[in-house]
Order: sequence, then structure tokens, then C-alpha cells
Amino acid sequence: MDNDNPFGGIPFFGDFEKMFGAGNQDPWRTAKQVATQMAIDGNNDLNVDPSHRIALEELSRIAQLHINDATSLSTGTISIQAVTRTEWVDSTVDGYKTLFQSLTDALTPQKVEDSYNADPMNAIFGQMMQFLGPMMLSMTAGSMVGHLAQRSFGQFDLPIPREKDAGLQVITGNIEDFGKEWALSIQELLLWVCLHEFCFHAVFRVEHIRDHVSNLLFDYVSGFESNPSGLEEKLLDIDMSSPSALEDLQRSLGSPEVVLGAIQSESQLRMLPELHAVIAVIVGYVDYIMDSVGNGLIGSYSQITEAIRRQRVEASPSDRFIERMLGLELTQEQFDRGNAFIEGVVERSDANELGRLWSDRKNFPTPNEVDAPGLWLARIDLPNES
Repeated sequence: MDNDNPFGGIPFFGDFEKMFGAGNQDPWRTAKQVATQMAIDGNNDLNVDPSHRIALEELSRIAQLHINDATSLSTGTISIQAVTRTEWVDSTVDGYKTLFQSLTDALTPQKVEDSYNADPMNAIFGQMMQFLGPMMLSMTAGSMVGHLAQRSFGQFDLPIPREKDAGLQVITGNIEDFGKEWALSIQELLLWVCLHEFCFHAVFRVEHIRDHVSNLLFDYVSGFESNPSGLEEKLLDIDMSSPSALEDLQRSLGSPEVVLGAIQSESQLRMLPELHAVIAVIVGYVDYIMDSVGNGLIGSYSQITEAIRRQRVEASPSDRFIERMLGLELTQEQFDRGNAFIEGVVERSDANELGRLWSDRKNFPTPNEVDAPGLWLARIDLPNES
């Protein structure tokens, strides 16, 4: 038996290793391979239509000017690039790398000896996870990003910050397919997506907002605890000699409670109110800005918005997988909560007050204030303490 691999003599784990490339292979390279295979789903990943690339150059400039004006926030000097699913996968795996690494670190036991003294089964599981960790990281990251690539329009379908001045990308093939499905103008749909991407980008360029959301997400994924029994049972049920072994594995590991043996901890439950409140306010603000700009700029704005709303709230369990793992839970209730807060602020004051959300880290509403915008307005109007 390989001294570095306690499972080297067990056929099951040898087969598992061959499937996912354990050892010295870069797990991020493997994650991109898994994600790309899932993203293109056995088809050719067609090049970007040149007409879409040309249209996007003009439409992104229009969108950027309107978002800068409507938000009074800077979008910087970046532009939006038209990409294929494969190109989007490559940048998204890189963009989410620290989150996925934090998840794996949280669920990979560091001291197997301590686990053995407490419970021999936990010790075995700990050894297994130390060996399988890179492979599981590859599969988890790859399957999540690959699934997102099948449906995403841009980088902010999930409100996860990227680097401050990271370039923006949209998958024009997905946008075209969605437009055909709903009989929408591709030009107007592209403009809608440009407005959406620049609006999120403007908010996340505010340093304390980007840091706050990033820290909440990192803290959440780092709070998972490992559960040996669930993963053990799923792995041992799979026949690695079967041609459908990979498909069986992906189906068996189809929930966050099983992947990497993850179970939600008490500390995560305590984090959720703040994380949900922050995301609700941000998506509510983006919806408000989109409505204020889009209705006067895009003839079919209401039809596009309704079609996209249906897609995002009627998501399948697979679509919700990455949301649950990151604690996002982008349900219709979340969007309604954020919209109600923004509308409440505007009704009690005016739209200019919304700018104060981003002007100071102390101004961001608490979870209770998200449900009572009047309390938020009253607090930020109090004299500053010296």
C-alpha cells in the first residue's frame, strides 16, 4: 500500500482516484475541466457571434453612462466582454477560488490523531477526506460553476463580489437562447444585461461593501462542519465498474448535506440573518435602479424583467445548490424584502437618500432595519457621536 495514501490498496478508492485525478494534479485545473464538460453538455461551445460582440461594445457604453448617472457610483473604466461558456467557466472558477478553498478547508480534518482518540470512525473519515479533499474540491467547484454556466447571463446572476476592477463578462450564447425562448429582442436583452452587470459592479466597487459581503460569505462557508456517515454511505453505494459511475456519483452527491459531508452549524445559523439582510438590500437596490433606468431606455423592459424574474424564482433544486452552499437563498421572498426596504426609504424620503447606503459602512441597515426602513432613516439622521 502507498504510505501516503491509506486507501491505495482498496479498489474503490483507486477507481475514485482515477476518475478525479488525485495526487499532484492541480485541483483548479480539474475543476475547470469538470465545469467545462458540464457547461457544454456534450455539445460544441460555439464562438461568440461577431454581431453580438459589436452590439455589446455600443450597448455597454450606453449602460455604463446611465448606471453612473443613476447611482452616482463609479463603474471605473472597464468594459463588458462577450464570452463563451468555456471562457466564463475559466474566469468564474478563478473568481470563486477562495470561497471553494475555504469550504474545503472547513470540511477537511487537520488532526486525524485527535479524531481517532475520540471516535475510530471519525479517524477513518478524516484520513479519507485528507486524501479525497482535492478531488472533492475539483468536483464540487466544477459541478457548481458548470451548472451556473448553462444558465447565467453575466457575472452577477449570483451577487458574489469579484475583484474591484475585474473585467465583466456575459455569455451571449445563453442570452440569445433565452431571447429566442421568450421571443424577446436580442439587442434589448443585451442592454438589460449590461445595465444589470454594471449596477452590481458599481455597488461592489465600494470597498467597504465588497469587503463586508465577501467576509460574510467566507465566514459562512468556513462554518460548515463534517458529517462522516452521509458521505461514507453514498460513496460505498456506487459501482465504480459501471459505465454510469460518474453520473451516479454526481447524482448521489446532489445536496450540500452530503457533498464533503457538509452539515450546517450553529454558527452559520447565527450568521444567516445578517447575510440575508445584506443581500436583500443589494438586490432590492439593483432592482430599483434597473426599473428607474430601464423603463425609459428599453421598450420591452417589463417583458424582459418578468421573464428573468420567472427564471430566477422558478429554479430547480440543482439551481439552488450553490446558493445553499453559500447561504444566499435567493428566493422571491428575499427579493420582495429588499424591494420593500428600498421602496419604503423612497416613500418616506426620496431616492437621493439611497446613496447614503454606500457612503459609510456604519450606514448599512441592520436586519431589523431592513424590515423597518423608517428606523434606518431615523438612525442615520442622528448626530454623529464625537
